[in-house]
This record gives sequence, structure tokens and C-alpha cells, in this order.
Amino acid sequence: MNPLAGLKRMFSTHALVELLKALGKFTVIVLVALAVLNSYQQDLLAIAYEPLPSAIIHSANIVGWSMLWMACGLILIALVDIPFQLWDNRQKLMMTKQEVRDEYKDSEGKPEVKSRIRQLQRQMAERRMMAAVPNADVVITNPTHFAVALKYDPAQGSAPVLLAKGSDFTALKIREIAQQHKVMLLESPGLARAVYYSTELDQQIPAGLYLAVAQVLAYVYQLRQYQSGKGKRPAPLPDLPIPPDLRRDE
Repeated sequence: MNPLAGLKRMFSTHALVELLKALGKFTVIVLVALAVLNSYQQDLLAIAYEPLPSAIIHSANIVGWSMLWMACGLILIALVDIPFQLWDNRQKLMMTKQEVRDEYKDSEGKPEVKSRIRQLQRQMAERRMMAAVPNADVVITNPTHFAVALKYDPAQGSAPVLLAKGSDFTALKIREIAQQHKVMLLESPGLARAVYYSTELDQQIPAGLYLAVAQVLAYVYQLRQYQSGKGKRPAPLPDLPIPPDLRRDE
């Protein structure tokens, strides 16, 4: 409906090429027709003096050859036009670099949108993780670089589960939340690093860390009993047994 767009199409390079092609086809047909008329000029004049049966046969012969030569002209035009049409269609089907980029964005999603989605997902996962820290039995720290929050449910009869983990600033937030909710903080650099690198959130700790974590949980239980006045002060934790394949030295 836009007149300017219509004029642009009318006077575009494609329209000019089509006009030149039409003029070329018309010129070829006219030249072939003139050549045929010129070559059969004497025969056409002689038909007027021939008997009717002979004139009919002669006329049919002239028409037949004229049609053949006209067909040859059209074939010549087709031999030139078909390769051009194939090339033109291929050029139309080929996408520009911008079209390729746009199609990739449409199919894969815009990078800035995907980055924003990933950022929101990380923030949501971190909020859920922080909300789980108050439910932990113990938070094991590095003491400053790493922090892991573990929960053991005897009713489930399974291994302790990792509720939260983090390094640097995230580890600081985990420690702060643990202190606010009176969750036991325990320093064990080797065990904190081993759990951090070997266990994903909401997953059970690997079997190689069962003994070390069991000692930590037993120590936490004894310390709570002592703090409530129901038992003796537990001895300091010994060196925890961490398998060589799970050790992560700084």
C-alpha cells in the first residue's frame, strides 16, 4: 500500500534487468521473423501464380519452416534465460550475513536474553540454597574461602545431603545465615574443599567421605549435648580421613 515502496520496486535493478530481457527477446523474435520473410520472399510472391493445390502445399511448407526457425529463436532465448533465472533464484535464496545472524538469534535465542535468563536462574537457585541453610545440621568451612551446609536425616537412613555450598562471598553469606539461625559452624579446610568439589546441591556426599562426615556429625551432636548441660565436653576433632582421590589442596 506504500506508493514509495511500489515505485522503488518499479525502478529497481531487478525491474531494469527484466525490461532489458523483454526487449532482448522481442528483438530476437523480430530479427528471426525478418530473416524468415526475407529468405522466403520470392516463394511468397510465387504462390500467387501457382495453382490452388500447389499453392496450399507450398504455403504449408513455408509456414512449417517459419515455425521451425521461430522455435530455434525461442530455444536460443531459453538457452540464455534459463541459466540467468537459475542464478537469480539462487541469489534470492541466499541469505545475507544479517539475515543469518537474525535467523540464528530467532532459533537459538538472543545472547543477551539467554544471559539474562541464566542470571535469573542462578539468582533463584542461590535464593533456594540460602533458604535451605537454616535446616542444616552443620556448616563446614575452609574457614573463609569455602562453606558447605550438610543435613543428615536418620529416618531416611541415607547419607548426608549437601544443602548449600559456596566460595568467597557466597561462603560468607552461608556462614552469616548459619550464625543467625544458630547452625553449628565447624572449621575443616580439607573436608570443606572435598565436599565442595565432589558433591552437587541436594545430592548425597560420596561414599569416600562417609567416615569423615560421620565423625563431624557425632562431634556436633556431642557438642550440643555439652552446651545443653547433658554431657561432657567432647574432645577436639582428630584429623579427618579424606581419600586421596577426593582431596583438593589449595
